[in-house]
Amino acid sequence: LGSLLMLVALLFLYTKSGGSFDIATWHMLPLGGTVQTLLFFAFFAAFAVKVPMWPVHTWLPDVHVEAPTGGSAVLAAIMLKLGGYGFLRFSLPIAPDASHEWAWLMIALSLVAVIYVGLVSLVQRDMKKLVAYSSVVHMGFVTLGFFLFSDLGVSGGIVQMLSHGFVSGAMFLCIGVLYDRVHSREIASYGGVVNTMPKFAAFALLFSMANAGLPGTAGFVGEWMVILASVKSNFWIGAAAATTLIFAAAYTLWMFKRVYLGPVANKEVKELKDINSREYLVLALLAIAVLYMGIYPKPFTDVMNASVTDLLKHVAVSKLN
Repeated sequence: LGSLLMLVALLFLYTKSGGSFDIATWHMLPLGGTVQTLLFFAFFAAFAVKVPMWPVHTWLPDVHVEAPTGGSAVLAAIMLKLGGYGFLRFSLPIAPDASHEWAWLMIALSLVAVIYVGLVSLVQRDMKKLVAYSSVVHMGFVTLGFFLFSDLGVSGGIVQMLSHGFVSGAMFLCIGVLYDRVHSREIASYGGVVNTMPKFAAFALLFSMANAGLPGTAGFVGEWMVILASVKSNFWIGAAAATTLIFAAAYTLWMFKRVYLGPVANKEVKELKDINSREYLVLALLAIAVLYMGIYPKPFTDVMNASVTDLLKHVAVSKLN
């Protein structure tokens, strides 16, 4: 349904532009307020599901549970970003007045994702479901940053998309490593993994800390930029967004403690073999990316600064004049 509405919007823009599919041409089209609102919600129907935003996020945990490890990693690292890209590329520049008018709704839905879905993550017993719900929380920061209409907020949202690709993808790969050996995603099936897989546990610790937003890791940078932008816009929005730092630490550390720490839980865990050279290489490359982006994010932000500034200049100009 969301894709159908987006298709209708694209066909309308094609007709309105005289038969052009050039996105830059669409950005310059003079559109009335009602038309912008209809286009905004047509795009919203598609992109909100893709991000996914609350309350159309419920498909994501189920898909991750059924998907193989590679599928989950690709879905988390790449596919979810298409929704955020759509908001930046279509919704904001094509319907700037509607974007400003309905920013309060986008911010409200983003905060619900950050707070409510964070609480939902606390009660998960399936590792994949927990990480899937945490993805909804992290992507909530993306949409929150975009609709603050500030350089810091939009840049923070883009950085969050990049960091989430590394961190969430790595988390699903770590779950896949355990599932290949034990054939269970249930947290209760594990305990004391650090005793039998110390190298793997070290990588899992790093990625868990990044998922919780520890400073010095990729998971911290984008969230902190969006929180700062939120505080500058409205203190209470920033305060609400900052609660995710508490919830993320709670559910991520709870999962890590139950799975990796403590005595060896059962025979399956006792017989585990540490990661092989192929698994080590993949996790090491992701660890380098997570640490590099967390310690020195400047190369990433420098690349996007000019584009973000141009976008916000375009969005600031009303098409109703």
